[in-house]
Amino acid sequence: MAEANLSHVKEFILLGFSDLPNLQNILFGIFLYIYINILIGNGLIIVITKIDAALQTPMYFFLGNFAFLEICYTSVTLPRMLSDLWTHNKNISFLACAAQLCFFLILVVTESLLLAVMAYDRYVAICKPLYYTLIMNHKVCVQLVVASWITGLPILIGQTFQVFSLPFCNSNILNHIFCDMPPLIKLACGDTSWNEVLLYGVVVLFGFIPFLLILYSYVRIFITIQKLPSVVGRSKAFSTCSSHLMVVGLFYGSGIIAYVQPKTRYVTGIEKMLSLFYTIITPMFNPLIYSLRNKDVIEAMKKLFSK
Repeated sequence: MAEANLSHVKEFILLGFSDLPNLQNILFGIFLYIYINILIGNGLIIVITKIDAALQTPMYFFLGNFAFLEICYTSVTLPRMLSDLWTHNKNISFLACAAQLCFFLILVVTESLLLAVMAYDRYVAICKPLYYTLIMNHKVCVQLVVASWITGLPILIGQTFQVFSLPFCNSNILNHIFCDMPPLIKLACGDTSWNEVLLYGVVVLFGFIPFLLILYSYVRIFITIQKLPSVVGRSKAFSTCSSHLMVVGLFYGSGIIAYVQPKTRYVTGIEKMLSLFYTIITPMFNPLIYSLRNKDVIEAMKKLFSK
């Protein structure tokens, strides 16, 4: 009888910003502007790290890959949001929703791991400078980037399959801006406590542990910087880390808060704002953070524009 009362959901309705009907066109313009800025800003980072000879170092190799990841990461959610705002069609198929969630999770985890790799690169450069070129050779850098992309694949694909195996009863209205894990678990009927436990496990494994590794790397870095005899040397060493620290704070701060909320404490408005922050706002500001606080990047951009 319980199974008979369950209806198979073939599509979801993403409410998005439907509670703001008079602002749909304005929101479309704002998000389109943000998306163009993300593509141009991160695209410039990719170009200059490829063509400028002064930026052919592991740090900028990781930065170029990070910029490419930001474009992919934003493109999973933002074009769909723009389409919904323009056409006012909120429907998304079951398969498209599952694909969006799967790619989104893979890219989020990749970004988390890549941020940890970038922190490790700074740790080796500052704490073990004599061994830097030996440890961070090109082969190792490529392996670290590839590992960041593929490490979480099996777990995240399995996590997506498990979420979409849940019964969604008679409701297919997803009060969110894209297909994300917390609102989908909230929408499911029955006991989802096990799914919440697994979600927290993924957050700990691919969010909290990399964050602790980053924190440990920077504790060691700051201890080493304090021992440098020259004030100029300390300032230069810290400047190479400050941009990365700001990006880490923006990404982990909003992302972890959004994902550690249990279903019983889920607040839709706050969740939407946090999701906007770590999926759109952070990728838009990252190129600015890295360019405005990095003299090498500024010089490379001047050379590029002068040509």
